[in-house]
Parts: sequence; C-alpha cells; structure tokens
Amino acid sequence: MSESVPSTAPALPLPAPEDRLVQTHHHITVDGQTLSYTVTAGTVVIREEAEKVGDGVSEGEKARATIFFVAYTRDEVDDLGTRPITFAFNGGPGSSSVWLHMGLLGPRRVLMGDAGQVLPPPYRMADNQDTLLGSTDLVFIDPVSTGFSRAVPGESAKPFHGFKKDIESIGDFIRLYTTRYGRWLSPKFLIGESYGTTRAGGLADYLQSRHGFFLNGIMLVSAVLNFQTLEFDPGNDLPYILFLPSYAATAFYHGRLPADLQSDLRTTLAEVEAFALGDYALALLRGDTLTPAVRADIAGRLARYTGLSYAYVEGCNLRIRDDRFVKELLRDRGRTVGRLDSRFVGIDRDHVGERAEYDPSYSAILGPYSATLNAYVRGELSYTNDLPYEIISERVYPWSYAQHENSYVDVGETLRRAMSQNPSLRVHIASGYYDVATPYFATEHTLSHMQIDPSLRLNVDLSYYEAGHMMYVHGPSLSRLRQRLQEFVNTAARGTPSH
Repeated sequence: MSESVPSTAPALPLPAPEDRLVQTHHHITVDGQTLSYTVTAGTVVIREEAEKVGDGVSEGEKARATIFFVAYTRDEVDDLGTRPITFAFNGGPGSSSVWLHMGLLGPRRVLMGDAGQVLPPPYRMADNQDTLLGSTDLVFIDPVSTGFSRAVPGESAKPFHGFKKDIESIGDFIRLYTTRYGRWLSPKFLIGESYGTTRAGGLADYLQSRHGFFLNGIMLVSAVLNFQTLEFDPGNDLPYILFLPSYAATAFYHGRLPADLQSDLRTTLAEVEAFALGDYALALLRGDTLTPAVRADIAGRLARYTGLSYAYVEGCNLRIRDDRFVKELLRDRGRTVGRLDSRFVGIDRDHVGERAEYDPSYSAILGPYSATLNAYVRGELSYTNDLPYEIISERVYPWSYAQHENSYVDVGETLRRAMSQNPSLRVHIASGYYDVATPYFATEHTLSHMQIDPSLRLNVDLSYYEAGHMMYVHGPSLSRLRQRLQEFVNTAARGTPSH
C-alpha cells in the first residue's frame, strides 16, 4: 500500500499588482459654457520603500495597497501650471469619496430630493450645474478598504486603519498623482468632509514636511478638528455647550420653540450662542455647587431653547447628549430627527426608547448615492470591478488613534503650524445649522482657540447653510456653497486673500 506524501513544493508567488486605469471623454454645459473633460478612473499601486535587510542591501519598493480614484481634467488647457487641481475625500473614518463626488463637486450628480421630498428608487443622476470643474480639476480619492481601494494580496489592511497611516497613504497618493500627471506647478487644494477635515488638517502638515508640497487652499465641509468638542465624556462639558445652538436650530426647523423664537433663525441662534458661552457655560463649570434657584433658571432656559421639557432637561442634569436629543425632540409625534441632518425625520419601533434606532438622514442618502455611483463608474466611466464598492466600510474598525492615547485628537494645532509655515495657505470652512454631528458652533470654538497669528486670521473664512452635514442635498445651499468655493479657489489660486 502506498502512502501519500505531503507536497513540499513552494507556493507560487502572487502576481505583482499593477495599475488599472481607464480614460473616457465627456462634456457638460454650465452657465452657457461647454466644458470638455477627460475622466481617469481606476486603481494605482501604492509602494513603500522596504526595510534594509542582511548586510544592508535594500529590498527596494514593496507594494502595499491599491488606491481607487476618479480624476476629472479639463481639456484644452494650455498651461497645467496655471490650472488649479483639488484632491477630495470624505470621512467616516471608513467612507469613500462618493458624497463629495456625486453630491457637490463632480460634473454628474445624484437626484435624490430633499428632506420631506426624498425620491423613491430606482434612482437617477443628472449633469451637475454646480460642479466646481469650471474652476479646478478634481481628483476623488478612496482610502484603503473604502470604495475599490484594498490592501494588495498578502498585505494586511489593518495598518491603514488609523490616524497616522491614513494620512501618510493619502499624502503619498497625492504626491504620486501630482508627479505622474505633471501638476507640481499647479495651484493645489484639498477638500475634505467630516473626518475628511481631520485628515485634511493632518495632510497639510504631512505634505509640507514630508514632500515639500505646499498648498494654496483647504476647503473643510462640516469640520471636526478637535475631538474634545464632540465627545460627550464624563468630565468633558464642552460638547454640551457647543451642541446647544444646533439643538435650537433643529427645534426652530420643527416648530418646537416658543413663538418669540420662531421668527428668524439667525436672531434666535445669536441669543442661544450668548447663553451657551455665558450663563450656561458658567453653570456647568460650577457643577454641583449650583444653588437650586440658579439650577432651575438654567433648566428653564435650556428647555426654552431646545424644545424639550423642563423635566427632561432636569433629568439630564442640564447636559443633553446628541443621541438623546434626536430621539426626544419629536417623541410626542412618534418621530426621531436625523443626526447628520436634523431636518429629516424617522420612525422607530420603540417610541419610549432612549436612543434612535437609526439616522433617518443617513438612510435617505445611502440608497441614491450607492446606486448611482455603481451605475456611473461601471457605465459612463467604463471601469469594471467585481469587488463591492464600499460606500461606508465597517472593515476599518477599530480605527487606531495610537498617537493620541490619553488625549483628544486635535489637528487644529497641526493646521495652525502649517499655516504659519505657509502664510499663503487659505482655509474655507462650510457648516450647516442643522448638523448635529459636527456642529457649527464647535467649529467656531476650535478656530477661536487655535491661536492663529493675527496676520493670518484673514486667511480663514466661513460660510453657513440652512441644511445639515451634507448641506449640498439642499438645492439652494448647494448653489451658494458652489459659489463660495468657486470664489475661494479663484482667489487662493492667485495668491490673494479670499475676503
């Protein structure tokens, strides 16, 4: 009888990863002007210099990941050195760039409706009359494990799922793209949304210090630069103060405020902001030493400004968490409000639960953006891939903040340092009043505590919109935001102030 012998043959080497790119040509008419453009879609291999081995001989470069991107380049441009280029990404962490791509900046846009008027499936897209392509070329980047971006076979994706490596890998892609496509002399911009603004703040410093890559401008949509402003941790009272104006705006939108506060949103918010930074901040600072009379006064005013009951505010110990607010505001109607955009309402099975089952504003946008992106890339852009396009990837968790152990993530100081070293760097920040994820008042607080030199403060400007986190789902806000970003790019590209 013969015995089987285990094979000792070495495993075949994995095929070397290669770039995979497709180009297509298109045109769009915006404001009566025809824009012809080329789209490059696909994946490029990100390589890193390998460690030296043995007697000091280097292994050379080693492939680590493939990054998926979609780039829009205006045709018939005589001098790329004068044509701005903008690198765009969303946040999460774990989000692809689909939102900025198909909602705000790209030449094709999702048709989804707005709060109270969301269109049903099947979904459609149309030419985006508010695209920024008239002013700048656009490159949309999907971080590793999002979109079609993946670690190469044999490499772990885990190292990319963290604050530091994420910034390095996106920064290295930007450097590689700029080199291959001859854009080192172009005016250069970043635009990030949500956690993408955290990434952008880190990238400004990384690109300068690692690659000598100086930017003309950074656009931050729904910014979070200092996580202390958002984390409702015991002993951290800051978010309760900074979320309050967004609660008031939400209550205003849903008609839950007293009559004298329902006339004008901006007037109401000015009153709430003054209370938040004044009597309310002082009350939280005093903690349990508040007298019963002062505590009752603060609770009453919180109820007045949030649309919640006095009993609920008192039961929260004067501290209203965002996840509780979105459940409580319309509880008597059997509805919840959105966190990303509190104009949207949802329906829970359990009306007496403490927290909402889901975010209705996220549910409203997920379907339209997922369907149209998949159809668009495989159809009009002729890029095929059997992998799932990861709109929001759960694979990136737990996300590593190893560099910030025992402290809050704060890229405000990183951005300040980049601005000091590059005094020409301009920053524009767009915020939505109905954003209960990254409140506008938290952004203002971060800016006012960055200690930017007075000579550089005019390099930062802000804009506000009567919508939420993704303010571009609201038609009027989309048009206004496009106008502001276009003005910002045009002025920053010339090296002149944006004011």
